[in-house]
Amino acid sequence: MKTIYLFIFVLSLLNHNHSIGQVDSLAIKKEYVNIEEALKNPEKVFRLNLSNQKIEIKSISWDKFVNLEYLSFKNDHLKEVPKEIKNLKKLKVLDLSGNDFKILPKEFSQLSNLEELFLNDEKNLKLEENIEVISLLPHLRILHLENDNLKHLPKNFFKLKSIESLYLNNNFFKEIPVEVRGLNQLNFLDLNNNKIKHELQDIKNLNFGFKINF
Repeated sequence: MKTIYLFIFVLSLLNHNHSIGQVDSLAIKKEYVNIEEALKNPEKVFRLNLSNQKIEIKSISWDKFVNLEYLSFKNDHLKEVPKEIKNLKKLKVLDLSGNDFKILPKEFSQLSNLEELFLNDEKNLKLEENIEVISLLPHLRILHLENDNLKHLPKNFFKLKSIESLYLNNNFFKEIPVEVRGLNQLNFLDLNNNKIKHELQDIKNLNFGFKINF
């Protein structure tokens, strides 16, 4: 009889742990789009999408979002990036596309787990002046610089040593930027919708060591 009760107890415990796992999985997938709702239980927020909104980001206590992995400020027309997001130690993906800032704060480099950064549609961005800060992101693997009116890359671009995938689509490049040759980890370059001549496209996979998409 004791053996039966023990079996039932173990089974119920396993079912309980399984249900907890399901809840955790759902929580990770849920995307919050309202900052007020997200602030009710910030420790449970893994994805926060504040795109196309007018929000006072300086008043937000970002250190409360201890588990945040994805954050989007897309098309929010931010004049500056809040220094306080340095406290998002688990952040992996950050979308800053479509804003009005020129310079990233030096604290930006403290996003130690950031893997993917979107800087698309940034007409005011001073790329060369931001390379140093971006290069200090130790785990950055994917960088988006799409539709930024770029004609060339800054000479210090080689400092982005950890970049594996680089998206330069919808710009004004007339040739493959030589600066990418200094990116030793690069394995994919997207140059779709640029002004690169067809004869240059014919050598897209020769002598570069990485795949190029035109």
